[in-house]
Amino acid sequence: MKRVFDFFLALISMIALSIPMLVIGFVVKLTSEGPIIYWSDRVGQGNKLFRMPKFRTMQIDTIEVATHLLPDPEKCLTPIGSFLRKSSLDELPQLWSILRGDMSFIGPRPALFNQENLIALRTQFGVDGLLPGLTGWAQINGRDELSIQEKVQLDIEYLNNKSFCFDIVIFFRTVLKTFRSDDVAH
Repeated sequence: MKRVFDFFLALISMIALSIPMLVIGFVVKLTSEGPIIYWSDRVGQGNKLFRMPKFRTMQIDTIEVATHLLPDPEKCLTPIGSFLRKSSLDELPQLWSILRGDMSFIGPRPALFNQENLIALRTQFGVDGLLPGLTGWAQINGRDELSIQEKVQLDIEYLNNKSFCFDIVIFFRTVLKTFRSDDVAH
């Protein structure tokens, strides 16, 4: 049932947001060199790699690591990158990953392919069995401010308590936090 819900909500969202997404894409292209969409190698369900799209917020020569590991993340941002990240508008292309079945609306955020500690801990506690999400329990409880251990602990809580009602709570709390730009580092 979750997959059917995800598919139809992603399809409706992509249609409803098509004009704003075209505008964002145009502004990304207008304000910086490089592609509009950045395809990131991410770890999905069962530790299978998949390509996750985002509107590009970093300069094209930026190394592929978690933002907090960059020496000076602010220097790597495109002119509108900070705004796109704080508003979470850079995440809209991930609706495509939800349509494809690589992601869900709710689940642990997909790790970068090189976040070995996070991947190992998630595997150890069975979190790797979940489909990664556009948002999740860790996202609304600290997001960029959490340590890897704290993220995994929250992922385990989600794994142990997952339900449609819990997903609805996470969804609405995400909407609230997104409008307030809570816990976003860059």
